[in-house]
Amino acid sequence: MGGLFGCTMKTDCTMDLFYGTDYHSHLGTKRGGLAVKNSQGMTKAIKNIENSYFRTKFESELPNFHGKKGIGVISDHDSQPLIVGSHLGTFGIATVGRINNLRELTRSAFRRGIHFSEVGEDEVNPTECVGMLINQEADFVSGIVSAQAAIRGSCTLLLLTDNGIYAARDRLGRTPLVVGKKEGAYAVTFETTAFFNLGYQTVHYLGPGEIVFITAEGYETVRAPGPNMQVCSFLWVYYGYPASSYESLSVEEVRYRCGQALARADDTEVDLVSGIPDSGIGHAIGYANERLVPYMRPFVKYTPTWPRSFMPQNQNDRDLVARMKLIPVTSLIAGKRLLFCDDSIVRGTQLKDNVRTLFDAGAREVHMRIACPTLIYPCPYLNFSTSRSTLDLAGRKAIYDIEGLEEDEVIGRYADPDTRQSTDMADYIREKLGLTSLKYQRLEDMISAIGLAREKLCTHCWDSSSYD
Repeated sequence: MGGLFGCTMKTDCTMDLFYGTDYHSHLGTKRGGLAVKNSQGMTKAIKNIENSYFRTKFESELPNFHGKKGIGVISDHDSQPLIVGSHLGTFGIATVGRINNLRELTRSAFRRGIHFSEVGEDEVNPTECVGMLINQEADFVSGIVSAQAAIRGSCTLLLLTDNGIYAARDRLGRTPLVVGKKEGAYAVTFETTAFFNLGYQTVHYLGPGEIVFITAEGYETVRAPGPNMQVCSFLWVYYGYPASSYESLSVEEVRYRCGQALARADDTEVDLVSGIPDSGIGHAIGYANERLVPYMRPFVKYTPTWPRSFMPQNQNDRDLVARMKLIPVTSLIAGKRLLFCDDSIVRGTQLKDNVRTLFDAGAREVHMRIACPTLIYPCPYLNFSTSRSTLDLAGRKAIYDIEGLEEDEVIGRYADPDTRQSTDMADYIREKLGLTSLKYQRLEDMISAIGLAREKLCTHCWDSSSYD
């Protein structure tokens, strides 16, 4: 997925940049990077964070950094931020998103005699490709607008220049950017989580396609937001940090409302409610409070030495890390009817292991309530599911196993929660996972819990609807 943080200050920005970027570590999987501008030019550092934390990799680098403005990034795959020399001047660039037509864009560049210096995983670095597109225009703002128009997918970015920072939200607002201020400083962030402890107050949520220019004295909108927004619903349900807000809507409060909606649609008798740590916890609290069922923790997460469960690139390693992190509290499990809430079921591998552990520990029943509908369509706009084939999705695999084929018309019937096919799909997944019962959130209830109009939300993963 990835995340961005930038700040420009009247004093040295290094510590704000370091901690602000670190607050995005839950979003990325492979690379972390910082770049600062000072009187000697621009300095950057990029580190591999697959098997260690951002802080441990960059603390030793901090004495090498000094400057009054800088940008930082947690990245899914590509090394960034990059420093680019061009006719627009030298600039640093960091991006979040996904470029589906990367090869097409790079082939077009090659035909025009443009070359690239950053190549990884058998293709051009996507962030350098964005920088190349920006360089084709007469100024930074025109370049950003042109780049975003050329990209199929999504692109939110920060540009570090001699005079300040340009922050540009994806043209359909699929990912967020927010401006904050404190005395003598302004910052921009993906996660508002980064602001409070650093002393910033939120002052502006960028709209879709909006571009702002930020200095230590303030910010200016240099391109107004567009009329259409398709912000990712999963920000609130799954991968956003609980302390953050998007479109002024609190992630934690949305998760409470999701859990409440699940509870209102359920009458299953259970002894306790819990959440699969961490992103299932908010949903479970909402569920427990709505139904007046005790909230307890039959699973405890061991975090001191284990990184994020999907940080390793190998799926077997991810599954091992996930299993080792969750430790059962057997006294809360034995003989009990347990109900768990979780944000989603993607592949189901880790959840299947969790269910087996609960029954091994003596659980009488294990029920699962999912805060979103069944995932059927891979995300074409963000990187959090790009490593998974269509049939890696538990919902899509169930359809294929039941039908023996994949056709749009057939898949669409399974996406409708009121059809027999949808019931059959959920029951198939329930059986594969070894659950006593399994229920998914209805799409309209999830949308209501988020609190935005449906046309402002991207719901492609569940119903394939979206627009470019």
